[in-house]
Amino acid sequence: MAHILIIDDDRLICETISNLVNRLGHQASCAFNLQDGLAAAFSGSFDLVFLDVRLPDGDGLEALPRIQAASSLPEVIIMTGYGDPNGAELAIRHGAWDYIQKPATLDTLTLQLMRALQYREEKKGGQERVALKREGILGHSPKMQACLDLVAQVASSEATVLITGETGTGKELFALAIHKNSRRADRNFVVVDCAALPETLVESILFGHEKGAYTGADRAREGLVLQADGGTLFLDEVGELPLSVQRSFLRVLQERQFRPVGGKTEVKSDFRLIAASNRNLDEMVRQNQFREDLLFRLRAFTIDLPPLRERKEDLRDLVSYYTAELCQRFGIEPKEFSPEFLDLLSAYPWSGNVRELINALERSLISARYERVLFPQHLPTHIRVQLVRSSLEDKGPEESPASPSPQSFPPIHEIRTRVLEEAEKKYLHDLLSFTRGNISEACRISGLSRSRFYLLLKKHKISKSFSPP
Repeated sequence: MAHILIIDDDRLICETISNLVNRLGHQASCAFNLQDGLAAAFSGSFDLVFLDVRLPDGDGLEALPRIQAASSLPEVIIMTGYGDPNGAELAIRHGAWDYIQKPATLDTLTLQLMRALQYREEKKGGQERVALKREGILGHSPKMQACLDLVAQVASSEATVLITGETGTGKELFALAIHKNSRRADRNFVVVDCAALPETLVESILFGHEKGAYTGADRAREGLVLQADGGTLFLDEVGELPLSVQRSFLRVLQERQFRPVGGKTEVKSDFRLIAASNRNLDEMVRQNQFREDLLFRLRAFTIDLPPLRERKEDLRDLVSYYTAELCQRFGIEPKEFSPEFLDLLSAYPWSGNVRELINALERSLISARYERVLFPQHLPTHIRVQLVRSSLEDKGPEESPASPSPQSFPPIHEIRTRVLEEAEKKYLHDLLSFTRGNISEACRISGLSRSRFYLLLKKHKISKSFSPP
């Protein structure tokens, strides 16, 4: 007997589904608002949840990940009287069993209920879960756990996987996790950065070439596809793969064999393909920038990684882990965090995701090398500026007791220049203090060339023989 929860403010619908559930030999419980529904989901053990979207106290779609994270890990069927294609897509992408528009027939409800319970039983009867190798993947938020569950599902198969997500969300880490948890784990994991492939040499790099195949080919070389034989080939930023190569790669993907540039015979390679992209490949197809038939082959199994701003529950774990790692790398004492420091990190949108967070922590540690606690003042200036601007824009303008005169406002470019120069000077001082005057190390961390670095020192009248405090 299965236990089924119905969260819907329409009492007639709750009664109808409850009667259906009871007739099928299962047990039903009802909640008429989102708060009671969440409380029931976390206090009980449910196999299936029927979840309405528009509830008196909240949006069912927004609560979907929380309900899925309940201890019983229930399947969820979304119900709504307001059909919305975007909402349906969001529900399916987040792992809902189905998206049903009201009014639904009893036959439809019965079929979906029975199929969802059958699927759940099949999962229970499968192999027991093993510990997932997830090196470098941090966080236990519902959205991150859902992605890790997909990794566990697909790792043991040979299916082609497409990983999507914004820059800095960890697509390569997830690709590596799939490889490390597969039967190919002891073979090569070959990374191809499609965005960095020179268009004139793409086929040679991927498929290899024979000696004399083109000017400068003084000896034969095997390509990356052959290096992945028996292992995994990871095409990072596959949306950047030139159209001229997409057709030939489609055949390689279908046949698992290819001809090196200048070669007379075909070569076989038994590789498993994982691709990743931060671009909208469907839109690229519509604009004739990506082959639709190749996208079909890449999308055998899709994992959509959430941006950091949608999994703020993981922020503290990420900050603690990377701060400890950076302190060890820089050879400095471990740091503590003021509450305000963590509050500001949580309020920031992190458009660059985890990669941007790591960079911000590195800059903060440069500023606080000799201090035990990290405060908001240690964060990069642009983060603090953006947050203070956002807070003021949210509040709106306030009337001041005395209206300032036009003469009290200098041109905005003067203010901008003054703020940037002060931040630049402070950064250089902190950086030289952190590196103890080591110019080479300072250039490496800042990403500046040595000549540019010296020009900035001269501009701000900072001595090249800087002595740290």
